[in-house]
Amino acid sequence: MRGLTVATATPLDPSKGTRSSIDPLDLYDIRSELTEDEAMVQDTVRRFVDAEVLPVIREHFEQHTFPRDIIPQIAELGLLGSTIDGYGCAGMNQISYGLVCQELERGDSGIRSFVSVQSSLVMHPIYAYGSEEQKQEWLPKLATAEAVGCFGLTEPHGGSDPANMKTVAKRDGDDWRISGSKMWITNAPIADMAVIWAMTDEGVRGFIVPTDTPGFDIQEIENKFSLRASLTGALFLDDVRVPASAMLPNVKGLRGPLGCLTKARYGITWGCIGAAQACLDAVIDYTADRELFGRPLNHNQAIQLRMAEMARQITMAQLLSYRLGRLNDAGNMRPEQVSVAKWHNARMAIDTARDARDILGGSGISAEYVPIRHALNLESVITYEGTETVHQLVVGKALTGVNAF
Repeated sequence: MRGLTVATATPLDPSKGTRSSIDPLDLYDIRSELTEDEAMVQDTVRRFVDAEVLPVIREHFEQHTFPRDIIPQIAELGLLGSTIDGYGCAGMNQISYGLVCQELERGDSGIRSFVSVQSSLVMHPIYAYGSEEQKQEWLPKLATAEAVGCFGLTEPHGGSDPANMKTVAKRDGDDWRISGSKMWITNAPIADMAVIWAMTDEGVRGFIVPTDTPGFDIQEIENKFSLRASLTGALFLDDVRVPASAMLPNVKGLRGPLGCLTKARYGITWGCIGAAQACLDAVIDYTADRELFGRPLNHNQAIQLRMAEMARQITMAQLLSYRLGRLNDAGNMRPEQVSVAKWHNARMAIDTARDARDILGGSGISAEYVPIRHALNLESVITYEGTETVHQLVVGKALTGVNAF
């Protein structure tokens, strides 16, 4: 695996302060189920997050900026398109990719989102649906971050209804002309290319469109109070001309973009665990040091009950994602199963972050402590890649056979 094989696997140290020998962030010892390579990936990314992300992410969140200087390090570790074989990619398994997402989101959802979009929403469709020429042209550059991509599906009026697509692509001789707009596009302000989904006479098709193509405009979305350390933009395509070779040849219809979303949602289920673990970790430390009414806060039964609930929910999320990852590696993962995990784990994480913020009292609203940052980020995470309601309806359809959308 490119970038990660040089690292030496070292066991994570669960001991901190007066904690018990059990790892409070891994009560069911999922760690022991990992292969040596999977554990190495987790350790390597954890060290990267501790050394390069956590020291700077608070300032970037406050300033509404993305830490662009860590992009080359992310690429060097092989975290972009990490599950792709060949084309300069690391060729990790799906469990390893999940652990990458978990550790990155322990740092910040914005960092995981950058990697998730580049890997699952840009590189994956090129790898899965593209021609060999498209793969050779784009995948090596995206793997090394020589190029950054974005994924143009969501539209201003559409949200959870991608079938109601207004962006159109029309044939013009041997070329295509694309017109329309896309909204809430992660990585857009720094993107060199976009995978644009547009309606054609033969249904929805995907196109690889360099962002410097005439008629292509990007506007950064500012004043966000969630995912502030992530760059988000709106895409505007006004009669953008691309050659026939820009079309992804091997997929038609919504199956294409929805397949990308399934892959991205899988990574999100793991990322939510990392955010929740960071919040519980903060609570464990804070309540051990904070004294109230003459005793440490963690001696209070009510506090212990709330911490225990956080740990229980995190454990259930870990088991869901771990099982999902093994299904994924076996080629047996179904979209409905991903919906169960995305629904549960995103809800678990935002509830954990909110309760952690509350336990910290006045300190909970300070960016000095991580729960408020994670809580704000998770407002986006629980919304994008399918809202909670969307995933509930996906599961409902699987149970009944009835489409209630």
